[in-house]
Amino acid sequence: MTPTIHASAVLIGARAVLIRGPSGSGKSRLALALLQAAERGALRFARLVADDRAHIEPAHGRLLIRPAPALAGMLEVRGLGIRHVAHEPLAVVGLVVELGQPDVERMPQPAMAQVQIEAITLPRLAVAGSTDPLTTVLAYLMTPDDPG
Repeated sequence: MTPTIHASAVLIGARAVLIRGPSGSGKSRLALALLQAAERGALRFARLVADDRAHIEPAHGRLLIRPAPALAGMLEVRGLGIRHVAHEPLAVVGLVVELGQPDVERMPQPAMAQVQIEAITLPRLAVAGSTDPLTTVLAYLMTPDDPG
């Protein structure tokens, strides 16, 4: 199996949101917030794929993600510890969210809206440490690319 990366991922509809960032930046907190948003009806479907450690693998032009076997179905909730939740064993990444980014522009340039992982180009959403990532991610998922 491929090596693991330090990241979390949540399947939203048909594609996973891969959440990256420095230690303590809120990856698990955002994963939990996305799951709760689906429970409230703000998203049609959300299910945990991985928390803390994930395997990524390119396949046929897509980036696949799966949980590290020892952590499958586990989500860290700060102040409560590890919780067991329903999870997906495999998903296709559709968005990369990078938390705790110091250089987030108000109106990002198109080149900054993409990232390459394992030679796969994916949409990238950078979130500043001072910004609520859930609000930003929901806005991205719920609005069309071209506001005009």
